[in-house]
Amino acid sequence: MGPEALAQVLRPLTFQSVPPALLVGLHTADDAAVYQVNEQQAVISTADFFPPVVDDPYAFGAIAAANAMSDIYAMGGRVLMAINLVAWPADLDPGILSEILRGGSDTVTRAGAVIAGGHTVTDAEPKYGLAVTGMVHPQHILTKGGAQPGDYLVLSKPLGTGLITTAHRNDAVEKADLEAALQSMMQLNDRASRALQRPGVHAVTDITGFGLLGHAWEMASQSLAGMRFHFDALPQLPNTQRYAAEGHMTGGARRNETYIAPHVTLQRELDRFEREILWDPQTSGGLFAAIDPALWPTLSALAPDVRFWRIGEVTERMSSEAQVLLEVD
Repeated sequence: MGPEALAQVLRPLTFQSVPPALLVGLHTADDAAVYQVNEQQAVISTADFFPPVVDDPYAFGAIAAANAMSDIYAMGGRVLMAINLVAWPADLDPGILSEILRGGSDTVTRAGAVIAGGHTVTDAEPKYGLAVTGMVHPQHILTKGGAQPGDYLVLSKPLGTGLITTAHRNDAVEKADLEAALQSMMQLNDRASRALQRPGVHAVTDITGFGLLGHAWEMASQSLAGMRFHFDALPQLPNTQRYAAEGHMTGGARRNETYIAPHVTLQRELDRFEREILWDPQTSGGLFAAIDPALWPTLSALAPDVRFWRIGEVTERMSSEAQVLLEVD
């Protein structure tokens, strides 16, 4: 669902009573739920699944698993176990599903966790993902709120997976470009998460279906602070602008643009194909964080093992969400 429709359907649930042990839930609209079990431990719970974004079954399973576990990493946690979520057509070769599940299992194993079960339903369209359980110290949770004026904005993966996978579905993608997108989507956010688990990191989320500015708006509005992005600093996968110019855009990008554009000011001339990268829905995208500027030399020195791009900064504090603004120069 698009961000606007999702906000509407969830609104009635935000008025339910919340037990004190639920540290993060619908009332804060973060990447995952967090429930404290004792002074040293809190459980993180999340789920994500979607239809295939690539033709290769193993790669799709690996991407879906990395995407689902990303919410745990965005909260600063480690993954403990996962449950397979499968929707499968009755007339589709089950051998394909075996490859999808193998890709998911190998990726969860790579994260140091285990697939502990699953659930399947019959559906007209195949879908796969995970329900994931993680663990975090209650005092070390990373959340979307907390960005402070003057913070640097950093991102751990390049943008453009929506454009490239759409070009792939349209049989119009270069093999090398698709491979670059596959490697990015299959990359776990575990090392980036560990790099951000230190003093001076004020807010973190992952960039997925709402695109860069959609998720940035969530962080900015929860932090009651504006943000400025430098377009030329945005890391992009190969040839994303070309695929946009060729018309390989997604319906999700249009929904994102409709919802977010009223909160965005473009301070430089961008054609409509350049603007696509701002709304492009990402699959298994990177971690996006607001950090103390003093921390940037440490994070930038981690490359090439962990790569971060500095893409902007947090601007002034606002008194209400209605005043929050995202600027692109």
